[in-house]
Amino acid sequence: MVSQQESGSTSEPATDEQKKTSARTKSRRRIILVLITLLLIAGATLYWFLHRFDEDTDDAYTQGRIIAIVPHVSGYATDLLVNDNQFVHAGQELIRIDQRDWIAARDQAAASVRRAEAAVDTYRLQQAIARKRFPAQLDEARGQLGQARADEFKARTDYRRQHSIMRAATSEQDIDYSKAALDMAVARVLTAQAQVTASEPVEENIGSTVAQTSQQEADLASARAQLVRAELNLEWTVIRAPVDGWISQRNIEKGNYVSTGQKLMAITSPEVWVVANFKETQITRIRPGQQADISVDAYPSHSLKGHVDSLQKGSGAAFSAFPPENATGNFVKIVQRVPVKILIDSGLDPDVPLALGLSVVPTVHTDTTPSHHGNDSAP
Repeated sequence: MVSQQESGSTSEPATDEQKKTSARTKSRRRIILVLITLLLIAGATLYWFLHRFDEDTDDAYTQGRIIAIVPHVSGYATDLLVNDNQFVHAGQELIRIDQRDWIAARDQAAASVRRAEAAVDTYRLQQAIARKRFPAQLDEARGQLGQARADEFKARTDYRRQHSIMRAATSEQDIDYSKAALDMAVARVLTAQAQVTASEPVEENIGSTVAQTSQQEADLASARAQLVRAELNLEWTVIRAPVDGWISQRNIEKGNYVSTGQKLMAITSPEVWVVANFKETQITRIRPGQQADISVDAYPSHSLKGHVDSLQKGSGAAFSAFPPENATGNFVKIVQRVPVKILIDSGLDPDVPLALGLSVVPTVHTDTTPSHHGNDSAP
């Protein structure tokens, strides 16, 4: 019994010590938890305070200009001078089309121009001649009319003389001759009068020649226009790059027949920007000119800086092929997204150009003062 009591009494101090140790451990844990909680709250508060004016989205992609290369003329591709993903400069030759048909068309148009020029020269000479010929014809007709009237006067005088003398002093034959001469003289007067009438519209006749010259000049202008078109067609047999950029989507090989308007390839311009589709609840404070940080999923080392260029005047749904008809049927409110164009100001690596369509995460700092970069002002 004694041993049991002694053993019991010796075990009690150890239990109290363990309790004290356990209590101190729990107390330290609670303090640590409180400190961690306070640190988390402080960190969250600090993060919120520092980023309370930031708006970001992962629904954003790089965009750029894609220029489709299409031929103006048809023909067989005799030379293909570029390859996939090759960088080209503006004016560089891309494709050559067989020129023989277009050279023949150009030569034919040039011949038509020369023929039209000769016709214009001829009508201009005729116009100069007409300005002298038609007045001369009128003067000649008037002169012939005067002569015919003089002949008529003489014939009428002879006729009267034959009828005024005694029959014994003349003969029937002379009387008949005088009558015939008078009739012929009258007829010549009528003919001469008709010639005068026909020759009187001098200005009209000259105007007709001028009009014909104008028509030939119009034909010459048309022929020259056809020649210009033929020369352009011949020039267009060499397809050149309209801008600097990379060859993309090439779908032509040497020897292929190409048609007017057929897309042969595309050129991706080096200029790249970001289109970020922010929720409509995020654009409340977004304004053109505000600064933005941009991270690229494909290149985490890139640290891009940019600014808001503009906000699209309509949500993505408004410009879709089938915009929603909210006035019909049951309505379920869906948060819309508004495309925001962000231009990249710095941070691009010229050795690692950004491809179009890459996923990015832009963060717009709405507390920054909008600069003059923005172009969202009303006209």
